[in-house]
Amino acid sequence: MHPYVRVALGVMTTLTYLASILLIVGLVYEHGFTISVAEAHQLQRLYHGVWIVFLSDISLRIALEYKDTRQTFSKLTWILTFLLYLTLVPVVFHRPEVEGAIQAVWDFLNGRIYHLALLLMLSFLNLSYGLVRLLGRRTNPSLILAVSFLIIILIGTGLLMLPRSTVAGISWVDSLFISTSAVCVTGLTSVDVASTFTTTGFVIIILLIQIGGLGVMTLTSFFAMFFMGNTSLYNQLVVRDMVSSNSLNSLLSTLVYILGFTLAIEGAGMLAIWSDIHGTMGMDIHEELAFSAFHSISAFCNAGFSTLPGNLGNPLLMSGHNPFYIYISLLIILGGIGFPILVNFKDIILYHIRRFWRFLRTWEWDGRRFYHLYNLNTRIVLIVTFLLLVVGTAGIALFEWNASFAGMSVADKWTQAFFNASCPRTAGFSSVDLAGLSVQTLLIYLILMWIGGGSQSTAGGIKVNAFAVVVLNLVAVLRGTERVEVFGRELSYDSIRRSNATVVMSFGILFVFIFIISILEPKLSLLTVTFECVSAISTVGSSLNATPLLGNDSKLLVALLMFVGRVGLITLMLGIIKQKKNTKYQYPSGQIIIN
Repeated sequence: MHPYVRVALGVMTTLTYLASILLIVGLVYEHGFTISVAEAHQLQRLYHGVWIVFLSDISLRIALEYKDTRQTFSKLTWILTFLLYLTLVPVVFHRPEVEGAIQAVWDFLNGRIYHLALLLMLSFLNLSYGLVRLLGRRTNPSLILAVSFLIIILIGTGLLMLPRSTVAGISWVDSLFISTSAVCVTGLTSVDVASTFTTTGFVIIILLIQIGGLGVMTLTSFFAMFFMGNTSLYNQLVVRDMVSSNSLNSLLSTLVYILGFTLAIEGAGMLAIWSDIHGTMGMDIHEELAFSAFHSISAFCNAGFSTLPGNLGNPLLMSGHNPFYIYISLLIILGGIGFPILVNFKDIILYHIRRFWRFLRTWEWDGRRFYHLYNLNTRIVLIVTFLLLVVGTAGIALFEWNASFAGMSVADKWTQAFFNASCPRTAGFSSVDLAGLSVQTLLIYLILMWIGGGSQSTAGGIKVNAFAVVVLNLVAVLRGTERVEVFGRELSYDSIRRSNATVVMSFGILFVFIFIISILEPKLSLLTVTFECVSAISTVGSSLNATPLLGNDSKLLVALLMFVGRVGLITLMLGIIKQKKNTKYQYPSGQIIIN
């Protein structure tokens, strides 16, 4: 390629990134503030300028490097390019005078919604592609993951401070806290969400929850690879490790499965919730659907946010809505077991469907059994999750049967026990006042919150995977065996090391933050501070009504804990600490006296 051509394309790429950012800023300003006619005219000129930049960039690429463009652009990118060129039709041709289909098409192509929706999609695609290209510069992927979450949190903070997002304004500390809680899918709130935010604010919060639940890099990688075509081999290797794909060949399909499972489960959850609340809460059909969608997303992403005063303990829900609590619990569990398990479920279901279909065609039953349908990770996560739910439900029912659940029917008590055992895994919804629970129930909450959900899920905590490995390692030590074995498999040394490191780091960070916040908040009991910190680092969102009472310094520390918990202790440390290269020599082994 000629040097001047490369320079020209590089300049256009930079202008396109700038135009993408300006378009998003312009849309935020337009919908976040009450603007004058003059400001609206200036914004329209900005959108027109962005349109020119996008047209120029794509035209130059097609004209100057058509061969490369044909290889890198996916089919969907070509479709978007064609749709962009269609915006030239109203520029070249006058509006048809005769009414009919041609005039309607002309009006649609000249419409503001069509232009802005297309430009917004192209802007997100360009920014996603630019972020993934950063991986090709050998930047530490753990650091990029942490920084991407931080950027979304800061953007969310600004959006929640917009005049149209709140009823009567909000401080920057509370806005940062709520944004961090939403992106880190925690659910801790320093203000009353129901009375503080408007419909615009709730839309921003649920978008932050969805982005945080799926993971910033999962979304950007999907857009970059699905719409923009091929990326470098190094980019694909990094993204493969982030989403735990088995191979590069299945990388895009893994990303598609993650998004597909998310939308399908959230959609099914929305319909299930709507079927239970329909006609019972004094809402019209649009408000009911919006309520159902918000809570389905919040539950699957394990966020714990609610639009109702008093969270899910609102009187409108507490009587006659047991199916609602069961649906929310199931969404929490599905979101918390992890995407690799959901993909494994898909493989198992397809295997049995193919087996049954073969039987229908041949009328010969295949008696052979495939013994490894459930991989080791799936077995461990499902068994530990089941045990924690059973023990949690039984324990909460035992200690709260005639206390917090007093006056409820037997069905209501068991439903609430199951719901309150699911929420610490790590959703943070509340149907009863947690401050009124017994000490024994709070201790059950603490252990459930600390363990959390499955790896590669929307849940937090040290993860059931790490907890199971640590317990299995402990059993192996007590039994005097050198290898840690389970289900006919030997656990890898790296899995044991990382699990032990996660547990130690979790206790270390918790001790430091509990110590500092106990100094800053002397009026709060040690149990309350501990509960708040465990809830934050495990991205649960449950609280003993202490969050609004915290000072600004304590709120910032709790927000930092939520960030650390969502990004991951190991991931964050890998991004901060310089990695040591593997050496080709070994020191003589030495023994340390233990016990």
